[in-house]
Amino acid sequence: MSTDATPLLEVKGLGISLPPGADRPFAVSNASFSLMAGRTVCIVGESGSGKSTIADAIMGLLPRPHLEANAGSILFGGHDLLKLDNAGMRSLRGRDIGMVFQEPMAALNPLMKIGAQLEEVLEIHLSMPAAERRQRALAALGDVGLPRVEELYESYPFRLSGGQRQRVVIACAMMLEPRLLICDEPTTALDVTTQAQILKLIASLRERRGTGVLFITHDFGVVSEIADDVIVMRNGCIEEQGPAKDVLSNPSSAYTRQLIDSIPTGTAVPRATAATTPLLEVKDLKRTYHLSSGLFRAPKKLEALKGVSFKLERGSTLGIVGESGSGKSTLGRCVVGLETPDGGELVLADAERGTQRALSGHRGGRVQMIFQDPFSSLNPKMSIGQSIAVGPMTQGAPRDAAWRRAQQLLELVGIKPDAAVRYPHEFSGGQRQRVGIARALAMDPVLIVADEPVSALDVSVQAQVLNLFEDLQKKLDFAMLFITHDLRVAARMCDRIAVMQNGEIVETGTGAEVLSAPRHDYTKQLLAAIPMLFNEASTEAP
Repeated sequence: MSTDATPLLEVKGLGISLPPGADRPFAVSNASFSLMAGRTVCIVGESGSGKSTIADAIMGLLPRPHLEANAGSILFGGHDLLKLDNAGMRSLRGRDIGMVFQEPMAALNPLMKIGAQLEEVLEIHLSMPAAERRQRALAALGDVGLPRVEELYESYPFRLSGGQRQRVVIACAMMLEPRLLICDEPTTALDVTTQAQILKLIASLRERRGTGVLFITHDFGVVSEIADDVIVMRNGCIEEQGPAKDVLSNPSSAYTRQLIDSIPTGTAVPRATAATTPLLEVKDLKRTYHLSSGLFRAPKKLEALKGVSFKLERGSTLGIVGESGSGKSTLGRCVVGLETPDGGELVLADAERGTQRALSGHRGGRVQMIFQDPFSSLNPKMSIGQSIAVGPMTQGAPRDAAWRRAQQLLELVGIKPDAAVRYPHEFSGGQRQRVGIARALAMDPVLIVADEPVSALDVSVQAQVLNLFEDLQKKLDFAMLFITHDLRVAARMCDRIAVMQNGEIVETGTGAEVLSAPRHDYTKQLLAAIPMLFNEASTEAP
């Protein structure tokens, strides 16, 4: 670790203006902090607080002229990054400054194989033979805990789960061992075991190379594990900053205390007995993918679902928990009709038993899905109001009524109704996730398949959305298949929890049973990997 007293990164009085008509005049106002080599500074705050905007400013990725740095400086390696031209920034990006972006599907090229994208980074910045580039890229994929790296190397991004794509982006950023690593919600889409592995990998890079890490997150458990210093942001301003133990154990700001109090505790919430009438029956469901192995080679089989069975009662919530690649999202897509299973049965209420295709007509829009990646699930050419209103309009709702309903739902999920005319790229990742939730609710569904619906949300909004789900569920009596990698969220939200591993359900039970008396070793492993706050460390883990 470096002992140089000169900061690796120094932000002084940074101001970034917003375009006319925005909800406030600035995205960031008078922000100042420094980062020493070999240390980690975590920036936390609610969605839209300006966290990611600071990261974009450091990388020279502000969408000018809509967002423009109009005050202050960003000093790195003797250069003011705000004054460098495009060529100067390109020379720093990747080699000296690496960044892990919040939304991996937007960061990866959908037309390039994973291996080619990693090799491109090496080809631009380093001179090495093709065979050596390939070996280094494969090693980088293995370092972030990805399985079957040879297969993934030849795969396109859409073939990977959200968590696997996130790990690819992390591998790209860390492969050149940059002096400064900026991580924008890098573990949001990751299960707790993979998250622990990635955090150890970042810590190893920090120790070996003296890399400075600027870590943007809303997960205070992660902050507690890795941060040397913490910056709390609110509405573009720094609300509080200081050593991690001081900020987390004895916050001086009421806002910081509010954020900490919103963290799920991991204690199962007692829930009323659900109805006994099954709304959904899944029986011995199977789904196998055939992955291309190249010319003259037989495709490889990947069994994503290996005979999954469960029942979901009306008005109840079943949590599906497991690591990335365990089959959770494939199960959700089969239920909602976006994947066709290779075997088994899906029975919705009194629908005729048959294949997924035969059941899809019965759904009629009453089975909805909230997707894991909000950016790719929203049409970039439609305003968010149109994205929400289009579903009811296709079912015959008048345009004006559908638009009013869209505005009401936006307000319910914490977005101002007048933002309905804005487009997806104008919102943060967490705000886009809330739009996806509103869109699903617009159809008055009987069943919602929620694929990581709160993973991109900060803790305070996460608590609001979970409360919203509960309130709406009581009023509308819809059932939920709640897919998550966070056991604490599952315990807070679900009547029952099913733990998945390698395409199979290995344990089921109520939240209290799974968290307090897990039977399967894999469930115990997931619980042991959950990060805790300083003030939780002295209490018994759930």
